Amino acid sequence: MTPTPPIPAGRKRLVRHAAAAAVLLAGCLSLQPGAQAATPPAAGGGAAAVTRDLGRETLAADDGWAADGAGTTGGSAADEAHDFTVRTRAQLVAALDGGSSVPKIIRIVGTIDANTDDSGRHLDCADYATDGYDLTAYLAAYAPATWGGAKPTGPQEEARQASAARQAARVELQVGSNTTIVGAGRDAVLRGGSLQVRDAENVIVRNLELRDAYDCFPVWQPNTGGLGDWKTAYDTLWLRGASHVWIDHVTASDKGHPDEKEPTYFGRNYLRHDGLLDITNASDLVTVSWSRFADHDKAILIGNGDNVTTDRGKLRVTLHHNEFDAVVQRAPRVRFGQVHLYNNRYVVPERGDYRYSIGVSTESRIVAENNSFTTPGHVEVADLLKSWNGSALRQSGTDFNGYPVDLVSIYNAYNSGSETDLTTDVGWTPALHGPIDSASRAATDVARGAGAGRA
Repeated sequence: MTPTPPIPAGRKRLVRHAAAAAVLLAGCLSLQPGAQAATPPAAGGGAAAVTRDLGRETLAADDGWAADGAGTTGGSAADEAHDFTVRTRAQLVAALDGGSSVPKIIRIVGTIDANTDDSGRHLDCADYATDGYDLTAYLAAYAPATWGGAKPTGPQEEARQASAARQAARVELQVGSNTTIVGAGRDAVLRGGSLQVRDAENVIVRNLELRDAYDCFPVWQPNTGGLGDWKTAYDTLWLRGASHVWIDHVTASDKGHPDEKEPTYFGRNYLRHDGLLDITNASDLVTVSWSRFADHDKAILIGNGDNVTTDRGKLRVTLHHNEFDAVVQRAPRVRFGQVHLYNNRYVVPERGDYRYSIGVSTESRIVAENNSFTTPGHVEVADLLKSWNGSALRQSGTDFNGYPVDLVSIYNAYNSGSETDLTTDVGWTPALHGPIDSASRAATDVARGAGAGRA
């Protein structure tokens, strides 16, 4: 195949996805940039193969909460002028158009590094540092032994904030309504970026690896006991006030920069990553399917505060056929929302930190059906759940290392001396979902089919 010529920067010079789409979307074996697998011919006939166009596909009827009402169509109705193929951060930013609501399809080819300047030069943490920020000086200024439990203030904290703002201006990417972002082929990656769907609706993100949203400037947050923790920014994908969002065949991880290899300062791991997926601030009607969340601490947060009562009646989310591999916690943690969690696969490694998988928090109403857990011997059934002011969870069909278990009854028995028992009365029954397989069957399918490049 003749190599694709270089593409000049600038919005007017973005490749329009028209006749070139046939090249980018064909050839599932050669996997040229933008290629997608073709549907095999119908059995018994000689019909030509039909090429799928993931960018034009919409969420199927009844496929989770995002199918409610008019459903989720993303940018499938985009005209030719708003069907973009992008290979650089500059092209991606131009296609996003500041989060405009004009229907658009954005097809990512290859790896896009969010930490680049407008000419494509890679930026590292030193490039963002400004106003005299220096980590050594920051640590000296706010050491708990001398600074105490007060919130950091003063020149080094001000310099940290200014440096963080410079990075945020590069890596935070605003996604507007009526948008589809899709990886073209099996190796589409957004590295170091934070896709943010804020106060927008009707958005699809598919077939894309979201990797290493690395925070150069974590902030120290002390507590009244003199200790504290490091707080980071940049979820790889953040839904804030968003509605009708479909996330499908996405892989999200810290690949390249695991937090466990970061140093310890003030007795705490110097975290560089926040969540993989946060669904907060009254976001609603979301389906997350066939995606893989891996090698990370906090995976998915649904609802960001016990006192955010405006989330009541919102945060309706379906998670199905997803894989949580080497995830420490929040798979997911839920406040307020009606969450349907079915046919997901959880894998806990022999080594490494593990806290819990399903977090039951304030006014959450979770229905968990036919999920599979594979854990080492030191992880017990009761460890899979954790409750903070939560009261209800309904479960069925849970598979734990090949055995059927009742998560709620075991959790209640184990924690009867220290926490309020969970009830199974969640007050609702999921109606929007596809076929629900056995946990073991789903685990096999998820292992083979979840994640980017497998759509």
